[in-house]
Amino acid sequence: MLRHQLIHPQINGILGTAGHHSSILIADGNYPAATKRGPRSELVSLNLMPGVVTCNQVLQAILSAIPIESIQTMETEKDGPYALEGDPPVWEEYRQTIQAAGLEIDLQPTEKWAFYDAVTTPDHILTIQTADQQRYANLLLSVGVRMD
Repeated sequence: MLRHQLIHPQINGILGTAGHHSSILIADGNYPAATKRGPRSELVSLNLMPGVVTCNQVLQAILSAIPIESIQTMETEKDGPYALEGDPPVWEEYRQTIQAAGLEIDLQPTEKWAFYDAVTTPDHILTIQTADQQRYANLLLSVGVRMD
């Protein structure tokens, strides 16, 4: 019986093979998951209907299961139709979830095309596609080291 919150069998199986520096993408509903992922990445679709499941819910489950050492977000655009001033509201939710997990990790905003480049590396092992409708909700997690 698992002791953490994550109970999805396929995701647990993939995470069980992850090593230090492997990366996991938690993708929002707008992310092009079919084309922007690593060559070894497996795709798990949790997008049941708009807004169900959210990136923050997946983050909470992942943080309960494995050590994470860094988290990148896709930096907001400053002009154009998708521009936002300041941080997207969802980032505050992430900060609260990270703190509730007892971690001291700062979100690392990464320019959009650099974010895509970071996702498409051989270290990227898993993309979890959500139905999150919030803009700039994508997260790229780097697996840490188990210290206990």
